[in-house]
Amino acid sequence: MKQRDEYNVESKTHKPREINIVCDATFYGKRKDKLGTLVFKDIESKEILIWKHIESETVEDYRYLKEELINLGYKIQSVTIDGKRGLYKAFEGIPIQMCHFHQKKIIQRYITLKPKLQASKDLKKIVSRLTLTTQNNFIKKLDIWYEIYKDFLDEKTVSKTTGKLHYTHPKVRSAYRSLRTNLPYLFTYKEHKNLNIQNTTNSLEGGVFSHMKNMISLHRGLSKNLKIKLVDFYLVNYSKK
Repeated sequence: MKQRDEYNVESKTHKPREINIVCDATFYGKRKDKLGTLVFKDIESKEILIWKHIESETVEDYRYLKEELINLGYKIQSVTIDGKRGLYKAFEGIPIQMCHFHQKKIIQRYITLKPKLQASKDLKKIVSRLTLTTQNNFIKKLDIWYEIYKDFLDEKTVSKTTGKLHYTHPKVRSAYRSLRTNLPYLFTYKEHKNLNIQNTTNSLEGGVFSHMKNMISLHRGLSKNLKIKLVDFYLVNYSKK
């Protein structure tokens, strides 16, 4: 055990260049462990460029790794992210793509997989074509939807507990607001076709994070320090496979 604790993972080597990246974080173990890793991956070479072990996912972590890459000499041409609040500012000045998978998940969280309200059903249809449509067509459909359901969205109900007015359909409103907020970042990959921008972070979710979690699961009982070293070893060698 002592030998494992003293093992040092080789350092990551860098070849600064123009890059298009996908960024996301994953957590493993029990919630109380507060152990996760934020990863930046190059789309073209599939190389894991840089990462940071974290206890919680913050905008500052993203900003820190971005600055580290820039300081190393990389030129970030684009970034694909999950739309976490505040991230757009962290990558200001760089073409940003909001992950379509995460956007659909956000809408699903608000209106469910099988919505009962007609407004939710119609909104779900619009979102289902997100990857198949153009920005102009998407905006047009969203505008038409809003005009049809504007009064519905503005409906208010008196709370039985507080006696105050509140929106009757807050979740549908939140789903719509999410799309409006993220709209400037949903079609970046089509605006910059020459950059080969990914419209999802799935290459991290399925291609990297699932293996990391499996490793941690297979090596139950390892100390936090050894888990970190195991992940470091995997990420350093990921692109060499």
